[in-house]
Amino acid sequence: MVNKIFVNLPVQDIQKSIAFFTHLGFTFNPQFTDETATCMIMSDTIYAMLLTHPKFAQFTKKAISDAHKTTEVLLAIELPSREAVDTMVKKALESGATTYADPQDYGWMYQHSFADLDGHQWEVMFLDATAIPQNP
Repeated sequence: MVNKIFVNLPVQDIQKSIAFFTHLGFTFNPQFTDETATCMIMSDTIYAMLLTHPKFAQFTKKAISDAHKTTEVLLAIELPSREAVDTMVKKALESGATTYADPQDYGWMYQHSFADLDGHQWEVMFLDATAIPQNP
């Protein structure tokens, strides 16, 4: 069983990324933060490592995707309410993000989305487990 997950994302500017995600309410582990990388704390077991392109390149032999042009991953996160979803997307837009899809309300799940400063796509959702249909 997996204990924790560290999602690694390439970013152009660490300081701008820290400011952006701080505005959304995230915090960072100073032990894993320097001018090339930072560890964004998403929960007790979920972290996003934001790495400058040169730092990110140390971990792969492949070219780094330009997330403004291609999609390699959708980052889906669950929040505790519809209001929290709307608040996060609003704060993201205030900080320079863009939306790439309209909000969707499935009754049992509400979702909205944004692309961060580097184009990474974030699916933000509220899930009402008590209302999930038998065959969604």
